[in-house]
Amino acid sequence: MQTLDNLLATLDPQAPLPQRNLWLIGLLAWVRGREALPSAAVSRVQLLVNALDAQPELKTRFADAWQVTAQSMDLTALLADFGFAPNTAFFSAVLDRLRHKLLPGTPETNDASQLFSLALHDARDAAWLGALDDTTLARVASLLRRPDATPGPNRPGATPQQTSGLTHPGKTSGLTHPDETSGLTFWQRELLEAITYCASHICATGFTSELRQRMSAPALETQPFHALASDVTKFQAAFLRIGRDADGAALRALDAATEQLKARLEACRAAAASVYPHLAEHGISVGLVFMLRQLRERVLRVRMLMDCLLSATPNTSATRLLAQLVQSNRERRSLRALVSASTSLLAAKVAERSAETGEHYITRNAAEYRAMLGKAAGGGAATALTTLLKFTIAAWGLSAFWGGMWAGAMYAASFVFIQLMHWTLATKQPAMTAPAMAAKLKELEAPWAVQEFVDEVVHLVRSQVAAVLGNVGVVAPCVLALCTAWHALSGQPLLAPEVANKVLDSLHLLNPSTLLFAAFTGTLLFTSSLIAGWTENWFVLHRLDSALRYNPRLTAALGAARADRWAHSLRHNISGLAGNISLGLMLGLVPPVLGFLGLPLDVRHVTLSMGQLAAAVASIGLEAWRVPAVWWCLAAIPLIGLLNLAVSFYLAFALALRAHNVSGVDRARVRRALWQRWRSKPQRFFVPGD
Repeated sequence: MQTLDNLLATLDPQAPLPQRNLWLIGLLAWVRGREALPSAAVSRVQLLVNALDAQPELKTRFADAWQVTAQSMDLTALLADFGFAPNTAFFSAVLDRLRHKLLPGTPETNDASQLFSLALHDARDAAWLGALDDTTLARVASLLRRPDATPGPNRPGATPQQTSGLTHPGKTSGLTHPDETSGLTFWQRELLEAITYCASHICATGFTSELRQRMSAPALETQPFHALASDVTKFQAAFLRIGRDADGAALRALDAATEQLKARLEACRAAAASVYPHLAEHGISVGLVFMLRQLRERVLRVRMLMDCLLSATPNTSATRLLAQLVQSNRERRSLRALVSASTSLLAAKVAERSAETGEHYITRNAAEYRAMLGKAAGGGAATALTTLLKFTIAAWGLSAFWGGMWAGAMYAASFVFIQLMHWTLATKQPAMTAPAMAAKLKELEAPWAVQEFVDEVVHLVRSQVAAVLGNVGVVAPCVLALCTAWHALSGQPLLAPEVANKVLDSLHLLNPSTLLFAAFTGTLLFTSSLIAGWTENWFVLHRLDSALRYNPRLTAALGAARADRWAHSLRHNISGLAGNISLGLMLGLVPPVLGFLGLPLDVRHVTLSMGQLAAAVASIGLEAWRVPAVWWCLAAIPLIGLLNLAVSFYLAFALALRAHNVSGVDRARVRRALWQRWRSKPQRFFVPGD
């Protein structure tokens, strides 16, 4: 890092553009320093001011350099558009941020936004700018004022009187002299142009059909976006009048125009916000959410620009605007901030739809418990056939990808069959029930709410136990029966000895990969729930049920009544179909794809694992019970199930907590209540009571 003496020695207002910009970048890097405390940067600013005040010739060169830099660039775009995406498309914004992250910027530019990104790119810049006191700001303002300054090159319309700074109308403490014809300073004109620029973007966004079709009826009737341009024009006219003649009538007119414009901006923001209820009911679009967020931020930017024009402390307002631009620069480079802000509503909707589905998986009485056991038994029986088909596909000797592809298709078909038969798989439940549990945490303030939440936890654990017992308790005898029938018909065991031993090795509790793969399978189960929620949201957003119900070709082929039934059925089952198909394909395809990439991860699904173990035992015969590896595999089955369920539940629960903005939960109080219930009635976690 250069020293202040070196920086001041190389200050040259007539230097080429890249050198001038590099000098400014170096100066701000020196001000920023390496310390985290803003006070250190403020001290360096004061040191710079003292050094320039002590040398009048150097102070003049500094002011000249600032004039040349400010007047050779389009500062309107910086003030109005910096920090926003070049358009309102979400994926275009993603690509733009990737470009900024991966490609370096050049100081050979007269783009004020690009220079700002290079000069003030650190999060500490916003902190030290906000820490500057009024006295220091006034001294900095005096450094940028040059009464006899001439305009910089290539600045259309510049006059010798226009220099740099922000001023309040009628005040002499600003950093520029007013123009003789308009009464406005250079920066006042830039701010007015920036307000017009930003307001035009707000109008353009408000006029898009995507928003207009989703706005509430009152918002459309008031039509705030239509009148925004007129209010901006009135505000500009009132401000121009102040610049020429600051009498009482002019001040009152400016106050009225200001209030009118602020009210109109608030009306535009409210009209845009009226879209959110429609999205919540009819499906979330990430692109629309991004567009609404951009519109809201532009409304706030116009308010800040107006504050800079009208503030009684213009230097402080200008510094606040600069700090906000620094923060916008940080967010502009952050892919995480963009995705998080634009997908939060989608995550909430996915969690909400999963919560609605998850309620059906929670049993609360003996009758529902028995029904869950029956559904899980059906799922276990179907999985027994799935296990045999898996070994059949493996025996074909296909390549890794095609073997995984056919296995995934077979898994998907099996899971869809289980869904259509209204049976269940235990591992599908946690990702669905977790959002339902998270939603209940928002209601824990009432005295009785904690006990109700504990009741729900008991119901949930008991439901999971019933589902696992039904799946595992039925899949094993069904596989044994199928293997016995195969042996009776073919005279050979289903699995060759080497295949059976390979199964035992893959499920062995002392095999380090067994539990790791079980946890990995939990992430796939969670991912399938996300796909299910996203697909249902997409289906609702595009109103595909209505499209199917009234499609002329479909109604001609099926009849109106049957087309209506199909549309209703698909709307009701789309989430389950998407989740089951995606889970099946992931269980089959993810391991070979990751293996190709050098990540040797496999899946360990508790019901499928139990079926595979039963097939291996049947193939070995009665002597299998004397093989220690069989017992190690049996010991691993409960842990595989636990990891499948726990990882899937945890990830879904954490997502639902963020999506529902659940915070401030008294976790210790909840833990005490759960522990008390466990000590008093532990059996209720496994079997229903009265």
